Amino acid sequence: MAKKKTKEQKEMSFLDHLEVLRWTLVRSTLAVLVMSSIAFLMKSFIFDVIIFLPKDPQFITYRFLCNLSQRFGTDGLCIEEIPFIVQSRTMAGQFSAHIWTSITVGFIAAFPFILWEIWKFIKPALYVKERKHARSFIIISSLLFFLGVLFGYFLITPLSINFLGSYRVSMQVENNTDISSYIGLLRASVLAAGLIFEMPVIIYFLAKMGIVTPEFLRKYRKYAIVVLLLLAAIITPPDVVSQFIVAIPMAILYEVSIIIASVMARKARKRAAKA
Repeated sequence: MAKKKTKEQKEMSFLDHLEVLRWTLVRSTLAVLVMSSIAFLMKSFIFDVIIFLPKDPQFITYRFLCNLSQRFGTDGLCIEEIPFIVQSRTMAGQFSAHIWTSITVGFIAAFPFILWEIWKFIKPALYVKERKHARSFIIISSLLFFLGVLFGYFLITPLSINFLGSYRVSMQVENNTDISSYIGLLRASVLAAGLIFEMPVIIYFLAKMGIVTPEFLRKYRKYAIVVLLLLAAIITPPDVVSQFIVAIPMAILYEVSIIIASVMARKARKRAAKA
């Protein structure tokens, strides 16, 4: 089955494609800047209600873990205090944190629009039938990304803050954390989780192009689990419990990716049989 393209699309040169890509990047950047400007004006809400909330011992994740441990007759997971303060040690520290946090929030908020721009760029190379799935692609990809962001914010971030903020090599050393370090930890946890949750979408396209097969994914499953554990160790505190809590959803995403690759392989075999 040949790809149906218009005459204009067939005659596009390499420079024409670069021009389209340039405007795709320009529109995506403008969307991020617009959302970043809105986030910049919402300083109190962004920082007091979102950024610094995981530092509060009454944060929902800490209360959930405390209630969970109490059901097993222990208070081992209950947190009464996170003994560190956030400070700014440079003249432009707080302003710089405000700028970069706004850009991060702007990118997260504009992510569905960025996906739409990417889809419009690759659309001419797709089958007519595949172009009809644009809405599904945007919705599913955005949903997975936002789920990853929430996972990073409500699980990875509080686990990291609690462990690293409470850890001491000596009682003579106080934990006074610079604001850039605190926000950097939160930003890395949230964005890394958001991108990792895009794994099924990436596998879908790789399987569609024939680069990845379900047999390949099953064959190297044990190596993939090791890689997932290493990723979990990188983005979480260095304790086994936190690493497994993070690795479990990643392993589930890998299994979902195998199912997606299997579906794509069956469709490819059916097309080959008809041909």
